Amino acid sequence: MEFLIIVIILVIIFDFINGFHDCANSIATIVSTKVLSPLAAVWWAAFFNFIAFLIFPLTVATTIGKGIVNPDVINLATIAAAISAAIIWNLLTWWWGIPSSSSHTLVGGLAGAAFACSGINAIVFAGIFKIAIFIIIAPVLGFIVSFLISAIVIFISRNTSPSTADKHFRKLQLLSAAAFSLGHGGNDAQKSMGIIWVALIVSGQATKSDPISLWIVLTCHAAMGLGTLFGGWRIIKTMGQKITDLKPFEGFCAETAGSLTLFGATLFGIPVSTTHTITGAIIGVGARKGVSAVKWGVTGKIFWAWILTIPISAIIGYVMYFLFNMFK
Repeated sequence: MEFLIIVIILVIIFDFINGFHDCANSIATIVSTKVLSPLAAVWWAAFFNFIAFLIFPLTVATTIGKGIVNPDVINLATIAAAISAAIIWNLLTWWWGIPSSSSHTLVGGLAGAAFACSGINAIVFAGIFKIAIFIIIAPVLGFIVSFLISAIVIFISRNTSPSTADKHFRKLQLLSAAAFSLGHGGNDAQKSMGIIWVALIVSGQATKSDPISLWIVLTCHAAMGLGTLFGGWRIIKTMGQKITDLKPFEGFCAETAGSLTLFGATLFGIPVSTTHTITGAIIGVGARKGVSAVKWGVTGKIFWAWILTIPISAIIGYVMYFLFNMFK
């Protein structure tokens, strides 16, 4: 029971770190366009992160709980190792200011730790494949939808003066940032719920047929909301300024495209990366202005972080499993 409590605490810490690591995804555009101050923006995002549980079904939590590794052949050390790997990689990429994916860090850590525990049969490859495919699909969808929305917005606003359009889109960006924060809370907090659920199943405190308890839902959303309040300022700078220069209407288009992608993925139970989604959306609004408007050097570094996240997290998870087995 003591080790189970430790594992749950580690998951809550991961969820908190996920909040401040990925809060940049929700508020980078609204801060960079100066619609809200950084402090006001993190409060705005934290509120909508928290209330997401009132809107979305727990489909992503179910996928994480049963669709990545087989809970029948792993133990608590596996889960502790996976979460530790995710925490380590998240902190490293946060320190370097690289917008990597907390979701894929968790998936990689789980796969590596499960392989160390029970070999190849512990991994549900169909679930891993579905998540891996969305490494490509999520940013591409974000790119396409934001490109189209920005083109439509420009057409509709063609007879509006720049100052009037700017005034309107500053207000609309409050709604688009709120929507993206809802999507972030709805998709990302559920990943931690799924991990706690697996820990309870592995320890014999729950069965696979049990629903996810309300205390798990509230705890995970609260941890993510608190993490968001602490903010990930290093990554905000990369997301909001270094990829492309944004105006309020472009911030609105990027956030709207990102939130639509997240809503769809969450409803279908697909754990996607909010980082990948909003990055693709920001590149989409930048590309509409021309290829040269996107700072491809920065984009290339982000891309490599995406590619390396799952394998590096898997290696860390593999090593951490043996460390936990030594000291548990």
